[in-house]
Amino acid sequence: MNIALGNDHAGYPLKSHVVQVLSSLGVQIMDHGSYDEHPVDFPDITRLVCDSVLSGKAKRGIMVCGTGVGACIAANKIPGIRAAVCHDVYSAAQCVEHDDVNVMCIGAQIIGPTLAATYIATFLQAEFSTEEQFRRRVAKLSEMEKSFYNPSSS
Repeated sequence: MNIALGNDHAGYPLKSHVVQVLSSLGVQIMDHGSYDEHPVDFPDITRLVCDSVLSGKAKRGIMVCGTGVGACIAANKIPGIRAAVCHDVYSAAQCVEHDDVNVMCIGAQIIGPTLAATYIATFLQAEFSTEEQFRRRVAKLSEMEKSFYNPSSS
């Protein structure tokens, strides 16, 4: 499994641990930065992670910023991306199982290395449900994207 990883300067302190976790899980990492604590704009890094997911080069993406919120907002602006902030095990699993989330965002200032490891493993092991109700709802999300970005299709 290929995973696109990105972080901003606030997420950098947790990054090396996230890389270790991903490596221990046997995934290939596409590291989109940042590579130090110098300030960067999270939307730029988020875009790189999402582009890797949309192109199929990565199955899923993980963004690490201060709270996870900014990266999540940025990711959800991109058609085809479904991102979630995950700061508990339940949301790390259910966001994939029910909503087919393809980018997980975590906050380095919110959770530490041990919780990050648990949430990442949970996110990567989760599978989108085959139940019709969840498939129908995600299809409606896709339709919402299409009609928003192409108003004439409504």
